[in-house]
Amino acid sequence: MYFIDVQGTLISDDDKSPIRGSREFIKRCNTKNIPYMVVTNNTKKASKDFYNFLISQGFEFGFDKYLDPLMILESHVEKDSVAAYGADEFLKTLSSMGYNLDYINPKTVLVAIKEDFTNEDYAQMIEFLLLGATLVGMHETSIYAKNSKRYPGVGAILKMLEFATSTSYKVVGKPSIAFYEESLRALRKQSPEALFTDITMISDDVKGDLGGAKEMGIKTFFVTSGKYKNEAEIVPFLDPELRPDAVYADMQEILEEL
Repeated sequence: MYFIDVQGTLISDDDKSPIRGSREFIKRCNTKNIPYMVVTNNTKKASKDFYNFLISQGFEFGFDKYLDPLMILESHVEKDSVAAYGADEFLKTLSSMGYNLDYINPKTVLVAIKEDFTNEDYAQMIEFLLLGATLVGMHETSIYAKNSKRYPGVGAILKMLEFATSTSYKVVGKPSIAFYEESLRALRKQSPEALFTDITMISDDVKGDLGGAKEMGIKTFFVTSGKYKNEAEIVPFLDPELRPDAVYADMQEILEEL
């Protein structure tokens, strides 16, 4: 059974095209009736729009096998008075979901990712947090990769804000316990007796995705087709108990072992 990441795992961070072996891996799971969930930290596009994009790229799976943070956001963040930070598409999606964006006296500071955060953005977030707003991250990705560059991910930004304001934070998407528990509930529609210990998580984010999964007893496969060029960049610096169970170049290498 699998939890399968998307960006850097199924599709390229650079041009969003399918990574070698990714479509074939999904097809193999379908053919062999292997339970799986496609679990992504997508926040830029509405959930159904991003799912439809994946289908347009040749991935064959139903929406019931897809989960992203936007699909569970309402159970974590109230819709009134939210100061949201992220790409324009993210802000538009929040508005379409009925969230009231408030940059005067917000109750919640909600952080997603974009490549051009400014010091003014950070200053505004810090001011709101010091005035009592709660801090929520759409996910806790360690690194954000785009255009062959690597930027601090939402997880890194949350850590910075926590240090600056002594404000704790919660996370909606991966690697939060709530997100993985929702993923397990969805997986149990395919395999009712499934447990975390039955599942392997595949991702290019060895800190943000796989570390949290490992803590829950999920087996972890790290692919170097996304944020990291090779395992030497990151794996030796992880706590031994959080290191991945296996490292692969891409989904094709995993497919060859099935």
